Amino acid sequence: MEILRETSLPFPTFKRGKVRDVYDLGENLLIVSTDRISAFDVVLPTPIPFKGLVLNKLSEFWFRFTEDLFPNHLISAEFEEFPEELRRFPELNGRSMLVRKARPLPVEWIIRGYLYGSAWEEYKRKGSVCGISLPPGLRMADRLPEPLLTPTTKEAEGRDRPLTLEETEELVGKEKLQEIKEGCLQIYERASWLAEKRGIIIADTKMEFGVVDGEPLLIDELLTPDSSRFWPFDSYEPGKPQPSFDKQYVRDYLESIGWNKQPPGPELPPEVVKKTSEKYLEVLRRLTL
Repeated sequence: MEILRETSLPFPTFKRGKVRDVYDLGENLLIVSTDRISAFDVVLPTPIPFKGLVLNKLSEFWFRFTEDLFPNHLISAEFEEFPEELRRFPELNGRSMLVRKARPLPVEWIIRGYLYGSAWEEYKRKGSVCGISLPPGLRMADRLPEPLLTPTTKEAEGRDRPLTLEETEELVGKEKLQEIKEGCLQIYERASWLAEKRGIIIADTKMEFGVVDGEPLLIDELLTPDSSRFWPFDSYEPGKPQPSFDKQYVRDYLESIGWNKQPPGPELPPEVVKKTSEKYLEVLRRLTL
């Protein structure tokens, strides 16, 4: 499969994100997962082979696996089922999905099962995560007593800002907040159960929701290495940094070279590209056995 850095299809552009190109097909959208990779909110100049394929196939897998828990926007990810005007573009095969068009909610819904990353940093300072008090004495990467929902804003530029549940309720409404919170936690718990059976810990993940006809709908991607922290179960040891199957490997490299995290991003060396591609393919293989 050839590397897909970007697309230029003869359809109206709905959105061009850091990784995905989204086209407006009228009632529906076409989402194309490219091989672009971002880190620290900057798109890097070096693509990762097979990355778009992994993101697309994993999202499809999880949408199907959890569709009875919460409705999602997936119509089809099967190239043969696409309308004829789309099948003229073979680069879409395996990398794209047709989805329902929804009005995105202005919140990113982060579900944390383990104490890591920014949550660990806040816990060390305050003994809490997004205002939620936690027991004393927890270590880095400890499993939390129960999964936490820690929403953030969706900033067009710069870093997202943490939201309390009260602030989130003001943005989306009490009823939608409760419905989405329950859905997030149910999806995370089911996915974690399956992943652990297959040797992977889902430390945390991010979900997005939109609204169609007044009803919330799970949109965007789901439980991919771009939106989640995946750790190998057999090497899990709390109290220290964890090896991962996600793009943390790229972040660690960028930290090691002292990049200032401002655009333009640096080129990735061949060994980092190869290792990152292998990690993405390995998590796809394990989770979709």
